[in-house]
Order: sequence, then structure tokens, then C-alpha cells
Amino acid sequence: MGWLFLALIGGAIFFAISIYNRLVASRNQFKNAFAQIDVQLTRRHDLIPNLVETAKGYMAHEKDTLEAVINARSAAVSGLKNAARDPSDPEAMKALAQAEQGLSGALGRLFALSESYPDLKANENMMQLSEELTTTENKVAFARQAYNDSVMGYNTLRESFPNNFFAGWFNFAPAELLEIEDEAKREVPKVEF
Repeated sequence: MGWLFLALIGGAIFFAISIYNRLVASRNQFKNAFAQIDVQLTRRHDLIPNLVETAKGYMAHEKDTLEAVINARSAAVSGLKNAARDPSDPEAMKALAQAEQGLSGALGRLFALSESYPDLKANENMMQLSEELTTTENKVAFARQAYNDSVMGYNTLRESFPNNFFAGWFNFAPAELLEIEDEAKREVPKVEF
């Protein structure tokens, strides 16, 4: 009878360790996925000063737009640093999403305004930077999707029974999705005949 009791205790301990290790692995997976976002957003942020410098020579009268892009970039860099410290912090993720939305909006205004400057639009450096930024935006979207998938898996694992008991006991907090809304893509197109 004593052996049976010890076997049950050993089985319970093994079960608890297994759940704990799966929670740790899942948490590490979503943190690694955020690191990939960090790489792509850092690349995006690094391209912007060159873009602004290139546009500055052509768009001397558009100082407010250029300053808005620079300020939005600074906010996005700060938001990324805060979120990178702890990707499980919901407030940091929300702040990052807001900062990135602000940056996307400012860049959208810059590109829309650049259409009014044919010399800038035809500038080889501007075309190259625009292409690199577009490629980076696509990589950010893929990295964000991978991160959100990892967060979904982690949150599902920590909320499932009996994992939810262990997640609570060992302080496995829920992770926050990174949802960056692009206002231009969300608008319904207007059709007029």
C-alpha cells in the first residue's frame, strides 16, 4: 500500500513538472517570436532617418510633416524598447501598438505628400528606401502574425484545465497580442459612379 501511495505522489509530481515545463516552453516561444518583431521593427526604425534626410532636400516647405515622422519614430523606438524588456506586459504591448500606428500614419502622410514632388519621387535613393521600407513592412506583418500565433498558443495552454491551476500558482500571466491597425487598410473604399 505504501508503494502505491509513493507511486501516486511521484506521478503527481511528474505531472506537475510536465505542465510547468510546457508553460515555460510556450512562454519562451512567444518571447522569441517577439524578438523577431523587434528585429524587423528596429530595421524599419533605422530606415526612417535616411528617408527623412532624402525627402528633406525636396520638401523644404513640409517641415511639419518631416518633424511628425521623426517624432513618431522616436515614440515607436521608445515603445519597442519598453515592450522588448517584457513582451508579456500588456501595457507595454498596447503602447507599442499605438506608437507603431502613429508612425505608420506619419509615414503614410509623408508618402502621400511626396507624390506632389516628382523629383523626389524619381530620386533613386528615395525609391530604394521606399522599396526597403515596403519589404520590411511585409516582414513585420509576418513576424507579428507568428508572434500572435505563439501568444494564442501560450494563452490557450495556460487557460486549459488543469494547466490553469499551475499557471496561477507559478505566476504565468496572460500574454498580449500585438495588434497594429493600419487605418488606410481598414477603411471601406468609396465607389462612385
